[in-house]
Amino acid sequence: MRKESDSIVTDCEKQSLDSLNANNSDHKSRGYRTGEVKQGRWSSLYSSFLPNELYLAQKAADAGADYDINGIESSTLSSNSSLNGGVLASPKPGAGAGLESPLSRKLKGRHLQMIAMGGSIGTGLFVNSGKALSNGGPASLLLGFAIIGMMLYVVVHALGEMAVVFPVAGSFSAYSARFIDPAWGFAMGWNYALQWLVVFPLELVAASMTIEYWDVKVNNALWIAIFWLIIVAINLFFGVRGYGEAEFIFSLVKISAVVGFIILGIVLTCGGGPTGHFYGAQYWHDPGAFHNGFKGLCAVFVTAAFAFSGTELVGLAAAETSNPRKTLPSAIKQVFWRITIFYIVALTLIGLLVPYNNPLLLGSRSHISATASPFVIAIHNAGINALPSVMNAVILIAILSVGNSSVYGCSRTLASLGELGLAPRALGYVDRAGRPLIAIILTCLFGLLGFVAATPAESQVFNWLLALSGLSSIFTWGSICLAHILFRRAWKIQGHSLEELPFKAHSGVPGSCFGLVLNGLVLCAQTWIAISPPNEHPSVSAFFQAFLAVPFVLVCYIVYKIRFKTKFIRPSTADLRTGRRNIDVDALLAELKAENDILQSKPWYYRLYKFWC
Repeated sequence: MRKESDSIVTDCEKQSLDSLNANNSDHKSRGYRTGEVKQGRWSSLYSSFLPNELYLAQKAADAGADYDINGIESSTLSSNSSLNGGVLASPKPGAGAGLESPLSRKLKGRHLQMIAMGGSIGTGLFVNSGKALSNGGPASLLLGFAIIGMMLYVVVHALGEMAVVFPVAGSFSAYSARFIDPAWGFAMGWNYALQWLVVFPLELVAASMTIEYWDVKVNNALWIAIFWLIIVAINLFFGVRGYGEAEFIFSLVKISAVVGFIILGIVLTCGGGPTGHFYGAQYWHDPGAFHNGFKGLCAVFVTAAFAFSGTELVGLAAAETSNPRKTLPSAIKQVFWRITIFYIVALTLIGLLVPYNNPLLLGSRSHISATASPFVIAIHNAGINALPSVMNAVILIAILSVGNSSVYGCSRTLASLGELGLAPRALGYVDRAGRPLIAIILTCLFGLLGFVAATPAESQVFNWLLALSGLSSIFTWGSICLAHILFRRAWKIQGHSLEELPFKAHSGVPGSCFGLVLNGLVLCAQTWIAISPPNEHPSVSAFFQAFLAVPFVLVCYIVYKIRFKTKFIRPSTADLRTGRRNIDVDALLAELKAENDILQSKPWYYRLYKFWC
């Protein structure tokens, strides 16, 4: 039984709602979305933190109240009091799970494009790729990232297909609970939330390490405070629109820098640098293409998984997009270009310009410059004096970008868990500005852990936070693939056709099977690395640093499974209705046919462009 405080709408919230309803017609006449009130500057700021109308409707429906708000019939609320097919056995989600999301829908197509293209370019690529190069050599670096990249391609397409049909908040845990098992949805939700929760202070630590490149004689705590305040201000006071605009600018800078480095790297490799030295493939011969053999390749996998983490954020953002059917497919397709250009090409050049035994690489035996990026090392070794500082500044921006994304990803996941009853329901609180306020505040407070960067333990903190977040992505991606396989099966068994899907994954079910198997193989390889790490003697700390996410996920799953006695979801009873924005099948099919007819009338090169972009 839930507590009485969770089963009723508080008097304060009712008074707030009555006040909103009294002025609702005036708000609409001024062009404001429900819950957005035009007031004085300070009163408007204060009122924006009050409960959102749709959030109150969800809570009222959860309490079984006979309640009507802005045309939402009370019968609709009661009919959605639990997900069809028993998606969550216990505790059941509120009726709000089937209502319109109270989150703000202010993300535009250009925001999604940049989130997909450059949202996760940060510490993993610019900084930690040095550790991967040191562990595995240039060939293993390239192979490891390419394999994880292929896996990500099928994962994001599977995610995109489900997210266009069900653009719900906290999509990863919701899909796992809906199509796999409520207990697994609980485990995946907390796994993903914890991943971003620890990435926030991790990025703050990395940012302070990056500042040290300039030998600034300032305590790291000051930089942590400045970066923390910037990210908190973007997410807490400007909401999802602030996040979208910040990511748009950050991603432009990161993409421009990576493209610029690729051009410069080609010139340097061919001997066009100031020294005139022709690099070619000399470092593939001396010291060699591989380091630590197959074990070195396996060691690259977890680094690559961390570097690619955040790719799935574009699916998480679907709930805060006004028209995901139009904007999400194009953003999903951009992932191919990001994987190909920004990772594979850039890291190929890194392997040509930096030997894996360079003592400055992060993760090598030397500790004289643990903050140096292989990108910076490559430029410095070429004899270009000014560009390393510029590149380091870009790295700093990239790190802050991922920190910004971590607050967004964690807060939305926590809010979804609270809404579904898989976490304290207070985390599901959404204010009038459409922000999951409590979840954002909790995430920001956890970021204060970054102040440990001001202590001598910063390197150890960096390694442990990386360990906790690295393998989390493997579980998330594997769950997306499995959920997509079961979704397709449920879609067929319940009498739906593929033509009803607004967006279909390029790789289909076979691609999801490939992604699921590959995720399992990567997890097995990482188990071996955890037991016998490269360049180190086996130790308990090394084992948990490489394998820390696994026991956390298993404990979450087993405890919830035993506590609530959940069952695996049968495809015949899986919920294919809740959360769909457009269930007018005839209108949808007519619209899709018209769009396809227009596409088929275009030249072949335009159709090829639209297939990939």
